Amino acid sequence: MHTLLPHSLILRYPSHPPLLSTMASSLTLPSISLKKLHSPPTRSQPLLPPNSICFRNGVQNFGLKHSDRSRVFMSVSVGSQTAVDDALFSDYKPSTAFLFPGQGAQAVGMGKEAQNVPAAASLYKKANDMFDLLDICINGPKEKLDSTVISQPAIYVTSLAAVELLRTRDGGQQIIDSVDVTCGLSLGEYTALAFAGAFSFEDGLKLVKLRGEAMQEAADAAKSAMVSVIGLDSEKVQQLCDAANQEVPEAEGVQIANYLCTGNYAVSGGIKGIEAVEAKAKSFKARMTVRLAVAGAFHTGFMEPAVSRLEAALAATEIRTPRIPVISNVDAQPHADPDTIRKILARQVTSPVQWETTVKTLLTKGLKKSYELGPGKVIAGIVKRMDKGAEIENLGA
Repeated sequence: MHTLLPHSLILRYPSHPPLLSTMASSLTLPSISLKKLHSPPTRSQPLLPPNSICFRNGVQNFGLKHSDRSRVFMSVSVGSQTAVDDALFSDYKPSTAFLFPGQGAQAVGMGKEAQNVPAAASLYKKANDMFDLLDICINGPKEKLDSTVISQPAIYVTSLAAVELLRTRDGGQQIIDSVDVTCGLSLGEYTALAFAGAFSFEDGLKLVKLRGEAMQEAADAAKSAMVSVIGLDSEKVQQLCDAANQEVPEAEGVQIANYLCTGNYAVSGGIKGIEAVEAKAKSFKARMTVRLAVAGAFHTGFMEPAVSRLEAALAATEIRTPRIPVISNVDAQPHADPDTIRKILARQVTSPVQWETTVKTLLTKGLKKSYELGPGKVIAGIVKRMDKGAEIENLGA
């Protein structure tokens, strides 16, 4: 799915996904308010330093410059609760970013190098308490690793293991400490939130495992697909989708699902709609189309059945204000309020991924260096395509 896809804005469909023009008008982003409250830590939930992620067996420190802590955790006390300003990070000025890949980046053999670093190997051990993840990562088979229910947790664990490998490198801890913004492509947003301390490694793993299962079930409920359209700008791809939608029933409609970069956009929708896109692409001067090896039409209304399961899981998960800005796939903005983060993550599976806007914003705001942590090099390819002079390094595990 990583053939440079885009995951979308958030759309709630009725019984079937309406056309894109209809969907855009019904899009409503979560309201931002200083009055959103979340419960403070209890005795069973100790207050952690803002630069750490809680593991069952202790705290894994991801590093944060001391001078930043007061800025990150600015809040207003209201009785026994704390009101968090969701716009806390709105004026962020990025210099160093960690970028995390999404589904499609997986490859048999990933995680092997991580076994030489105890802190990285321990992440796979924790995951193996749930299912036999490490063996599938290292030995495959590829068909099993590529499945939605396996690839999502596998990429999540491997990407955070890459952080631990970096930590052992000469100067690695200094790099980790210098990171002042993070984001991830679709699934990678969960990895970014874990890195930023918004939730624990284990809680993030449970969420991405459930997310993969829920998305697979939604895909099984209605035949759908995704296709990458190569060589067109987003306006032309939209016109291609509109033309395809003229020829298929509304329930088979298509929309742009992943805004990756100019010349690379992913379209999701019903099988007939996707076939219409493929048939018409050449007449719109597309260089090529590539059918994606994914379970279904991710980041569209076809994933609506997954939302309620995600909402319930997110409601039961302790989420904290991230220690650094984490850019959302849904609106390309950072959010600080835990309740807003929950809503954004639930809506993410039915919304187009705004990766192009995210990267453009980071570069415009002055980003100097970025690192792609985890399997594959898709993100580095996107960044370089948008700015040939951009400095980005791949760090695998």
